[in-house]
Amino acid sequence: MDTPDEMLASAAANGDRVAFATLVGRHYKRIHALAWRLTGSRTEAEDLAQDICAALPAKLRNWRGEARFTTWLYRVIVNAAHDLRRRQATRTRAALGWGDWELARQAEIATLAEANDWLAQAMTRLSPELRDTVALVLGEEMTQAEAGLVLGVSEGTIAWRMSEVKKRLRAMAREEAK
Repeated sequence: MDTPDEMLASAAANGDRVAFATLVGRHYKRIHALAWRLTGSRTEAEDLAQDICAALPAKLRNWRGEARFTTWLYRVIVNAAHDLRRRQATRTRAALGWGDWELARQAEIATLAEANDWLAQAMTRLSPELRDTVALVLGEEMTQAEAGLVLGVSEGTIAWRMSEVKKRLRAMAREEAK
């Protein structure tokens, strides 16, 4: 006579490996079949069934024997399928959000590269003194005083040059927009 599932579950909960193996062997097809019906996918059902079997020893420690073992097992399978769906939905939302973020990031990079290319081209049309000033103040992020020391001119001259650069770049941009 076969040992009842409830006795095997109690023994497995207390660490009996043979009882656990017997339970899994007896109910694996049931676990897989319900997982397949809940997921609609053979591969997901196989993965879910394996995950359930791997988690059963820990779950069995919480089994109180208040219901038939198969009723309890069905609840475990349904909960595992719900957890899987939640994880998949979270990953999908995260992937979608990541995709949107990445597209926005790539667009921002392209816009910045285009602006930098325009600035580099426009700077070739400036005098060497203005180009040197822009390179130090904007490119090297120096203060006007620091740039003045490097170029051997006053801070006021650097301020005037930066003002002149802005005027000329605006004029170039207006010309190109026409």
